[in-house]
Amino acid sequence: MLNGKKIVLGVTGGIAAYKAAVLCSKLTQKGADVHVIMTSSAKQFITELTLQSLSKNPVYSDTFDERDPSVVSHIDLADMADLVLVAPATANMIGKMAHGLADDMLSTTLLATMAPVMVAPAMNVHMYQHPAVLDNMNTLVSRGVMMIEPGEGLLACGYVGKGRMEEPETIIQVIEQFFAEQKQAEPKLLEGKKIVVTAGGTIERLDPVRYITNDSSGKMGFAIAQAAHDMGADVHLVIGHTDMAPPKGIKVVSIQSAQEMYDAVLDLWEDSDVVIKAAAVADYRAEHVASSKIKKSGNRMTLELVKTVDILEQLGKLKKSQFLIGFAAETNDVETFAKEKLVRKNCDLIVANDVSTAGAGFRSDTNIVQIYDADGLVEQLPMLSKQEVARRLLKITAERIQGVYS
Repeated sequence: MLNGKKIVLGVTGGIAAYKAAVLCSKLTQKGADVHVIMTSSAKQFITELTLQSLSKNPVYSDTFDERDPSVVSHIDLADMADLVLVAPATANMIGKMAHGLADDMLSTTLLATMAPVMVAPAMNVHMYQHPAVLDNMNTLVSRGVMMIEPGEGLLACGYVGKGRMEEPETIIQVIEQFFAEQKQAEPKLLEGKKIVVTAGGTIERLDPVRYITNDSSGKMGFAIAQAAHDMGADVHLVIGHTDMAPPKGIKVVSIQSAQEMYDAVLDLWEDSDVVIKAAAVADYRAEHVASSKIKKSGNRMTLELVKTVDILEQLGKLKKSQFLIGFAAETNDVETFAKEKLVRKNCDLIVANDVSTAGAGFRSDTNIVQIYDADGLVEQLPMLSKQEVARRLLKITAERIQGVYS
């Protein structure tokens, strides 16, 4: 449930901050991509270095410490999050959240995010029972914030009662249950539809040990296949060279070359409803493939390359009732090239991105895309997880093929 999920972990100032290290470690072990924001008080109890080492990501604490000039950090974190978890959450932070205050990195990010928010309170028993704190928590719950009730027992202050932050193992169970329910609640917008997705890069052999390929990881195609499966579609995934294993429970056809990918897609084409070409296909191949390893000789070597089959263009020519989606990975003039590609290859939608932009390139867990149809821009998405980009794309696709769009 947590694999690939982007979780922003807010750590506030209390002795329970030490549990945040365990929580961060266990979330990371579960496959979550954890981004930590600490308050200045939290740093009195635990160091940034500890949480950076456990999360394998930079730790944020200062709103004005902008490390990447291409993004505003608190907006970037707010947009990318699949979940924001504040653990431990002090009475002070709960009060800020309830009243919309934003005077530090964490409270500012919480105001900016549209992601689900969970709060794990931790404080003295009398503080937890104070009418102001109870009112603030009720206010947050009324807005949809999920509370992870504290446990009862001996508190650091010496009192015995309710106020101890829930154990990390239990918090993780709550998070896993939340994502499981979210997945089950995903509308079956593509029930009964056959969807073919291509992913990864193709390999064009030069000899038995060398080949031409590209930097595609397959992550975007895998996210689309998983999202389509979750929406009830019968998914067939055609994959080339990838960095990770494909999603489970999905029919997979493994290929190497552009020609093999074309043949595999063509076998599935006739009775498919939607074909999504997310793979990065090599544009050229060696004219002659050596049967044995090419030996080194001289200071130069010339390779004769010829064009590979343009799979998307060929499918555009063959298209009858199929809904065809292509991808345009560009480094400049993205809109111009994307629109031209959509028309030339007879696509219904083109998903374009600037792969030279941080957070939108190959191997990234996030993407920044623009979706075009024949009339122009359909939707422009900010930096989101590839899973969320996939869901947004497929919701648009479902509207189009079901005739909801007008």
